[in-house]
Amino acid sequence: MYKKLYLYTFVAALGGLLFGFDTAVISGTIPFIKKYFNLTDVTEGWAVSSALFGCIVGSIAVGKPGDIYGRRAMLKVAALLYLISAIGSGMAVGLVEFVIYRIIGGLGVGAASVLSPMYISEISPPQIRGRLVATAQLAIVSGILLAFFSNYLLVDIGENNWRWMFWAEAVPAAAFLILLFKVERSPRWLAKVGQLERARDVISLVCHADNVEQTLSEIKLSIQNEANAININIFKKPYLRLVLIGIAVGMFNQFTGINVIMYYAPTIFESAGFDSNSSLMQTVMVGAVNLTFTILAMMVIDKFGRKSLLISGAGGMTLFLSVLMVLYAKDLFPGYLLLFCTLGFVACFAASQGVVVWVLLSEMFPNIIRSRAMSMGSFSLWVFCTVTTFLFPVARERLGTEYIFGFYAVSTLISIIFFSIYLVETKGKSLEQLEKEILK
Repeated sequence: MYKKLYLYTFVAALGGLLFGFDTAVISGTIPFIKKYFNLTDVTEGWAVSSALFGCIVGSIAVGKPGDIYGRRAMLKVAALLYLISAIGSGMAVGLVEFVIYRIIGGLGVGAASVLSPMYISEISPPQIRGRLVATAQLAIVSGILLAFFSNYLLVDIGENNWRWMFWAEAVPAAAFLILLFKVERSPRWLAKVGQLERARDVISLVCHADNVEQTLSEIKLSIQNEANAININIFKKPYLRLVLIGIAVGMFNQFTGINVIMYYAPTIFESAGFDSNSSLMQTVMVGAVNLTFTILAMMVIDKFGRKSLLISGAGGMTLFLSVLMVLYAKDLFPGYLLLFCTLGFVACFAASQGVVVWVLLSEMFPNIIRSRAMSMGSFSLWVFCTVTTFLFPVARERLGTEYIFGFYAVSTLISIIFFSIYLVETKGKSLEQLEKEILK
């Protein structure tokens, strides 16, 4: 029934796969680029986090072009940026050149982090929208696992192994760019630019809905409201509260420490006594657990809802982060226990925030401000991701890893209170229905 819908969702989600691959591939290259570029603690943090600066710009800048040129068109730009970054990063001979290409890839990641879930949410019927938008997150964690696994396979090929680790991304990037020419534009964007007949055709094509006219009427009404408030200030009532909640959601997502684990996993495992090959294998296990529990969360997100998953996941993450803090504070590193706690933390994150945050950011804002407000939520996430990733090597050397995990444990505990008080459950409701409820 939903053949075209699933096809378009798959293609859009490839942006998420490249998002995951591009951000995670750096983890396996750290020991090699550190030696090749003679990196200090500070420049190591810069090399690892440089792509994230591009993510910040890409996520905040893509909203308006996405409205003008369409989600599909800007996803094509993101695909091209991925391709350029993959080839250029592997060819780099100096740190500055390397950083420039990583930032270019980051621009693509930031854009895709906004556009992929937005596109999927705008073509999906409400009863399965949560699962379909979560497909973007499934693709992200699949990309992370793919990067970890390809790093493991390429580690022994010689002194240029790190170059091949980056070049491996070029294949899915090229496939993404080609496949984007096979999908339709978002019906909401088509209606917004006056192509109502085409919008009607796309709604019918992807959903085979009996209520095509009702769906189109709701979209048209939302667009009319948007036109009546084209100069709306999202930092004033009644939208300011929602924007601040979106920013806080992005902040708490990164204050779990998930991307420090993902980017520095081999380094963390080596600190516990694993050799390089074993550390990369443990990292593959991290990616596999991430993927498994993401699939589990996708299966239940439209049943249990977004809010309950966030709260239960935060409780589990707090527990595992606390144990990791104690392990480092007591200088106890039994390999199995460090691995168990790391995998437990990743499982809790994947089953909650990993899936829910991107779904929530694509749903919680009214159509009138969705592009800009979602960009702000994604912008917040990438800012805090960049800060935590850049500072980790320095904080690890000057403060100690136990304080880092302690900070994340406290932050995640606080997030439980925040989610309980401020979040609105969005499951099973159309975007237009949510708009009425949130703004009433």
